Amino acid sequence: MRISSIIIARDEELNIGRCIDSQKECIDEFIVLIDNRTGDRTEEIVKSKNVYYELVEWKGYVKTKQYAVTKASNDWIFWIDADESLTTDLSNEIINFKNKQPEYIAYSFPRKAFFLGKWIKHSGWYPARVTRLFNKKSVRFSENQIHEGLIVDGAIGRLNSDLEHWTDPTIEHYFKKFNNYTTLAAEELLKQNKKAGLTDILLRPAVIFVKMYLIRFGFLDGIHGLILAVFSSAYVFTKYCKLRELRNSD
Repeated sequence: MRISSIIIARDEELNIGRCIDSQKECIDEFIVLIDNRTGDRTEEIVKSKNVYYELVEWKGYVKTKQYAVTKASNDWIFWIDADESLTTDLSNEIINFKNKQPEYIAYSFPRKAFFLGKWIKHSGWYPARVTRLFNKKSVRFSENQIHEGLIVDGAIGRLNSDLEHWTDPTIEHYFKKFNNYTTLAAEELLKQNKKAGLTDILLRPAVIFVKMYLIRFGFLDGIHGLILAVFSSAYVFTKYCKLRELRNSD
């Protein structure tokens, strides 16, 4: 069995080399789509890796990834973000997977996140299983504009080794994504005809904080767990405020 990896990237010079190199032992084909708005050395680094790549006009997360799938010559696809990488154990597990007849049309594995210089072990972030290995003949992307996933009609198999997510090296980096992601999330809620009442704006952020910091033991992640719970609460607060703004502007 052969597997194609699909990656989309914009301003990922700090991550893209690690992402590609971590897959070299287990992946047979690389499809790297680089957002043509990239302003750093992403293209230069990808070009040096001897993999297939294109500069593309950004069409959103879903449509860009759907296009990447059409460029893959293999039925089995490994979807990975540019700020992620395979552990050696996961690479070896995928090699073993390729030598067997698949029992399922899609597979998940745990993902661990590196947040502000520390691996997060609690807070609901680990083990956060993600489904990223799939047969394109039977599985498709959802239409969510943010946190897009796969639509799998059937059971999902499980691999056991970690995918690494090098998510936010600095607070500045976190908030650079924050504004864009909360806008996309609010627009998605608007499409679903959701409303933003005072309960959503006041209680939902508090519930998120309690869930992450207390129920999901975020306090065991130390100051990082506290920061993550507060930031996540602010994310929910901002998302619903933006939704309220969008609905009032109709």
